[in-house]
Amino acid sequence: MENNQKNLLVGIKKYGKPYFVKIIIGFVLALIGSLATLIGPNQLSKITNLITEGLVGSLDITKINHIVFVLMIIYVVGSIMSYGEGFLMANVSQNLTRDLRSKISQKINRLPLSYFDTHDNGDTLSRVTNDLDTFGQSLNQSLGTIVSSVVLIIGSIILMTYTNWLLSLTAIITTVIGMITIIFLLSHSQTYFDNQQKQLAEVSGFVEEIYTGHEVVKRFNNIKNVQEKFVSLNNNLYMSAWKSQFLSGIMQPLMIFIGNFSYVAVCVIGALLVLKGSISIGIIVAFMVYVRIFTQPLSQIAQSLSSLQSAQAALRRVFVFLDEEEVDNREDAAEYLSKSVGEIEFDHVNFGYSKDNLVIKDFSLKISPGQKVAIVGPTGAGKTTLISLLMRYYDYQSGKIKIDDIDISHLSTATVRNQFDMVLQDTWLFDDTIMANLKYNQPNIDDDKVIEAAKSIGIDHFIRTLPNGYDTVINESVSLSVGQKQLLTIVRALIRNKPMLILDEATSSVDTRTEEQLQKAMDVLSKGRTSLVIAHRLSTIKNADNIVVLNQGRIVESGNHSELMHKQGFYANLYNSQFESLIS
Repeated sequence: MENNQKNLLVGIKKYGKPYFVKIIIGFVLALIGSLATLIGPNQLSKITNLITEGLVGSLDITKINHIVFVLMIIYVVGSIMSYGEGFLMANVSQNLTRDLRSKISQKINRLPLSYFDTHDNGDTLSRVTNDLDTFGQSLNQSLGTIVSSVVLIIGSIILMTYTNWLLSLTAIITTVIGMITIIFLLSHSQTYFDNQQKQLAEVSGFVEEIYTGHEVVKRFNNIKNVQEKFVSLNNNLYMSAWKSQFLSGIMQPLMIFIGNFSYVAVCVIGALLVLKGSISIGIIVAFMVYVRIFTQPLSQIAQSLSSLQSAQAALRRVFVFLDEEEVDNREDAAEYLSKSVGEIEFDHVNFGYSKDNLVIKDFSLKISPGQKVAIVGPTGAGKTTLISLLMRYYDYQSGKIKIDDIDISHLSTATVRNQFDMVLQDTWLFDDTIMANLKYNQPNIDDDKVIEAAKSIGIDHFIRTLPNGYDTVINESVSLSVGQKQLLTIVRALIRNKPMLILDEATSSVDTRTEEQLQKAMDVLSKGRTSLVIAHRLSTIKNADNIVVLNQGRIVESGNHSELMHKQGFYANLYNSQFESLIS
């Protein structure tokens, strides 16, 4: 817990620094507004004494009006200061929340894939949405309240003591008893607030996962088990939320009881002092207001501290995410590779997702500019892992990967990835127009160039048959086959025209006829580029310049299709087994 608090303070200092000046100004405004509230009872005491004196003599209306006018000015100034403080604190909390949300968005793009391999997507989304919303609302409601309340408490104690020490001691003692109880409750409730945010993230993650895979859930008739698990997670969240909210909710009625008890104690002691002639009735009136000023801020502080506990639990999760280790980027080296000629070299590369289990073992391969290299092998051989290392999704443990004889570890991830076009098995098209999807991240490309690329791939005619042609928005109302989506991603890669191309199982999800169409499109796409092809269907890589056969992270064979078939080795067995399965 101590380390968590330390990290929390470090995070606040780091990310809240731009707003410290505004916070200080807000504190000053809160101080002035609170002082105006504290001066009021003293003026009310004077008015009460003047009215009491007027009951047995002449009533000084002029003096009373003067005090009322001063009191009105005091309260108006106090209201303006309080409004200014509230405006500033709302500005600070919302801007800080916005900044943190932006930093999380930037952080997601800088994290290695290994982070997402070990963390639930719903948990990450919960930090962006639930945790930041909780923090923003709590900070907005609580920060200014605590400042003004502390000033009111300290000021009221001073003024009460100055007015009458015995009545002041009476009010303080009755209040302190209640505060000890509240402090005890607060010290035991933080765990429940932490659990509440954690359980909320688990529910969000589960809902996100089930919603994404709802077809699989229905297909396997697993609705009952899913509902039972959701009920279990939901109940856990309910219990954590109930315990935290119960403890925070009990503080308000407790403070109301303490305030009423203080009123009774002050009235009883004050009445005895008036009977003795030690104080005037005006002092009792002033003290009634002072007790309200003294106990109400205590109630507000108790409520604000409860709210801040939620903010603290949420903010701690945000800071933990922002402190996650990033991909090692060397932006200063980006200028060394403005545009690659397409030479790639793997030099004795070793990599494992865990240090004890290597997936790639002493892998060496040199690819010349413009060469088409296919990487094949059984499932789990390390094919996609090699591409992930080349794209710097992961950092390898030893060896080197070079582009144009430059170690990619000396380059930024943006520089490395800007040298490649990729067509993957999963087609990612966004909820936007077809033209915007094809121009993705390159909005300045001329429309005619896009249309020309679509024609060369053979999908221009299909696009024009859609309701709005290239301006058709891709969403659930537009039905596109897997092959059509894949052709669109090929057009997108052709438009970018980077020096190197990666085709990762791009035809594995389509039928044989569509595969032939995609193969022709990919031949157009790979022309004049260095191409790496990961193929599940070996019939699609017969024309590769070099076929590298992987098994258990090592190269077991390499050569063109004819050479490897002639060897009758590992590749020939793979190819023949696929052919036999097709015949059967």
